[in-house]
Amino acid sequence: MKVHMSIKTATLTVLSLLACFGTASAQTATTPDPTPVGTSGTATAASTAHDYRLAAGDKLRIEVYKDAQLSQSLQIRPDGKITLPLVGDVAAAGRTPIELRDAIGGALKDYITNPVVTVIVTETTPPPAAVVYVTGEVNKPGALTLTAGPMSVLQALAMAGGFTDFADRKDIRILRKGKKGMETLKFNYKDALNEKSNREPIQLQAGDTVIVK
Repeated sequence: MKVHMSIKTATLTVLSLLACFGTASAQTATTPDPTPVGTSGTATAASTAHDYRLAAGDKLRIEVYKDAQLSQSLQIRPDGKITLPLVGDVAAAGRTPIELRDAIGGALKDYITNPVVTVIVTETTPPPAAVVYVTGEVNKPGALTLTAGPMSVLQALAMAGGFTDFADRKDIRILRKGKKGMETLKFNYKDALNEKSNREPIQLQAGDTVIVK
């Protein structure tokens, strides 16, 4: 009889421990994350970094805390601005979401006490393709897309189909927009093919124009 009672007591103890363990596990699984997501006053974006610079075409969600009329879903216009009630036009392109948030919040202070603004980037616009242009006495003048990293002037000329019979291969010009305005670089195709020449071909940059006379 005592053995039976001991077994029964031990069984009840094990069941009690399992029940307690199960309750603790359930509480752990349902404990909410203490870090809020999309808290008002912070710039959030699912697929963008905090230092991301906004561009024309990006889609935004502007949330103004406790003001449904001021909260807007909009897209940055080609001129780089957005328009909000009360505030009017606000420059957005070139700013980070945090900078735009602060600009909107500062503008709203004339109308709202301590406005709390959230800027969410809902969709970004892919950057335009980087291209160079080859024109003049080549067989296939036009734009070339820089898709596989740097491109030399020799590679660009080859992709443009090579020279026509009237091309001046010794006086090729490359127009490049610099900080001080338009620059002109000279390139001699025959020198570049000379085995004794140690000069590396000019590496083209996005927006360069290669002119073959």
